[in-house]
Amino acid sequence: MPVPQKTGAAKAKQGPNSLPKATASKGTKAASKKKDDEDGADLGEGGEDWTQGKTLVKPPDQLDLTEAELKEEFTRILTANNPHAPQNIVRYSFKERSYKAVSSVDQLAVHFVLDGNLLHRDSDEARRQRAKQGLPEENPMDAAVETDEEKTETPAAEAEEEAGEEGGAEERPDSVEVKGGGQKAANQFNFSERASQTLNNPLRERECQTEPPPCANFSATANQWEIYDAYLEELHKQEKIKEKQKALPTKKDEDKGKKKMMMVEMQSDDISKVSKAAKIVERMVNQNTFDDIAQDFKYFEDASDEFRDQEGTLLPLWKFQYDKAKRLAVTALCWNENNRDLFAVGLGSYDFTKQGRGMLLFYSLKNPTYPECTYHTTTGLMCLDIHPKLPHLVAVGFYDGCVGVYSLKEEGTQPIYKSTAKSGKHTDPVWQVRWQGDDMDHNHNFFSVSSDGRVVSWTLVKNELVYTDIIKLSLEGSPSDGTEGMQLPTMACGTSFDFHKQIDYLFLVGTEEGKIHKCSKAYSSQFLQTYDAHNMAVDAVKWNHFHPKVFISCSSDWTVKIWDHTIDTPMFTFDLNSAVGDVAWSPYSSTVFAAVTSDGRVHVFDLSINKYEAICQQPVVAKKKTKLTHIQFNPEHPIVIVGDDRGYVNSLKLSPNLRKKPKVSRPRPKGTHNGSAVHSPFGPSMIFLFFFISFFCRHSYIPIIT
Repeated sequence: MPVPQKTGAAKAKQGPNSLPKATASKGTKAASKKKDDEDGADLGEGGEDWTQGKTLVKPPDQLDLTEAELKEEFTRILTANNPHAPQNIVRYSFKERSYKAVSSVDQLAVHFVLDGNLLHRDSDEARRQRAKQGLPEENPMDAAVETDEEKTETPAAEAEEEAGEEGGAEERPDSVEVKGGGQKAANQFNFSERASQTLNNPLRERECQTEPPPCANFSATANQWEIYDAYLEELHKQEKIKEKQKALPTKKDEDKGKKKMMMVEMQSDDISKVSKAAKIVERMVNQNTFDDIAQDFKYFEDASDEFRDQEGTLLPLWKFQYDKAKRLAVTALCWNENNRDLFAVGLGSYDFTKQGRGMLLFYSLKNPTYPECTYHTTTGLMCLDIHPKLPHLVAVGFYDGCVGVYSLKEEGTQPIYKSTAKSGKHTDPVWQVRWQGDDMDHNHNFFSVSSDGRVVSWTLVKNELVYTDIIKLSLEGSPSDGTEGMQLPTMACGTSFDFHKQIDYLFLVGTEEGKIHKCSKAYSSQFLQTYDAHNMAVDAVKWNHFHPKVFISCSSDWTVKIWDHTIDTPMFTFDLNSAVGDVAWSPYSSTVFAAVTSDGRVHVFDLSINKYEAICQQPVVAKKKTKLTHIQFNPEHPIVIVGDDRGYVNSLKLSPNLRKKPKVSRPRPKGTHNGSAVHSPFGPSMIFLFFFISFFCRHSYIPIIT
């Protein structure tokens, strides 16, 4: 056998020194054998205890089974499946866009894992350990020579060794090495590298659909003169920058604004290109994020309007909010006439005990998550208006009585024009501002109304605002008598106003006392006409876009009234059961208007369909305590934006029944007034109603209640 051969060869190699070791080993074995005999004798004495019979203890609740039940066999089949593995795992498939059941379930259950600490003796780590412990290095050549010598050993030495053991137990070859003082290696098997196969994660496909950007082919040839002109333009820009740096004003606020502007102008064109590209990418990401809303905005039409008996609904679209404007109320809304997707939001507070900061924000329908421009103000912003022809100019009114003009082309955060106490600012909050046509010197101007009773015209002349008082509102009747017989003038508080769409000099002013005054720019001492409109403050008054005689008003006394400015009494009165914050005419129909109330509802009326009730009454806010403050129609798209007292702006799409255009009246035969037909967006029935009310009121003293 190979083992005795190897042992004998090793012992023959040891020579004379191996004899004492063999003798010592025999002595050791004899002693161990004697000890085992003694232990066996001890166990034999106590072995009788184990051979005695045991009494079985039966628990009291054990079932009594019959012989047939005891002999019944139950077969259990062992499988490699894990009984605790879940069988109903479902994962989302991005490829099929649905949830799919997972067919392959992992059945492996690991009960015990132990990492070994064995090293291959020829590895680098084994050599480092030998060097650290001071063990001699093994030479592979010596091991080869040793194996050759083992093969050449004579069988005689082998027989002598076997005889010397006297039939004792055979010793392992590694025990000889240990007894000879050698250190056994930690690992003596052949190292083999093993690999494991793991499951690869399934591939996922994700697609997004975007509209392709508009492309344009541009080609040009550059010659020496064009290059020369480009260098001259750049030189002129640098000279202008130097001139602006030399002519900086002394005011601190203007210094800060000018310095920021100069720093921005001196930046390279690459940064501006990167910012423009980043804005485009941001809009693309938002378009993908709000793809469902964008599809509804562009294509969705509520088909259920056909079964609603000419009533309509409002579809919620985007919600515009800014984290820094959560505790502010929306005090003004205005669409940009040139860029129909852009609108401005004014933020302040209607609670006069909690006045503080304000903000001016510009949002775009292309990016509902963040405003395009932000301007912070030290006082609350109460009103704003965007110039219809120069959309970068925005006129604003503040709570402290100041008015200002912001320019979106300027990089500063301060208004380019602002009134002061020296330049005739208002002494009370400014409730409304409106741009008007340029004067004879082609200077831009706008109007403002305030609680101090003044209607002021502001003209933009160079770097300052020049004011002109148009009219001072006063209460009707004689001035009140003060102390010591002095007469005190009684001033009315203006809250809203609007200019006629066709007659430039004619405008209406609503007051806090509930009256509406028809005024003219040419007469500053008296009113053309006064209407006893409401019992509380007039929140809004607006002329109709199509009919030159009709205007609408709303108030906190829960009513909305429609007037003919030639008649002292209203033609229509609607009670909305809550304070009305704002009202607006639609830009596509002369008979459609919308109003918002403090109970969070939007009311849409169409006089050509129903002259008594709204065709749509819908709540648009989640919380009951939220009050709606303003509403505006988009001049092009069929949507409205609504602001509330929490700083949020909601956009809503009108259903087809809410945006019907009135039918054009047919021309009348000859013999009518001036030989021509009367055309009106209100229709023939509405014109007849106007004439009937006008005739009835002028020839009788009976008030009309509608």
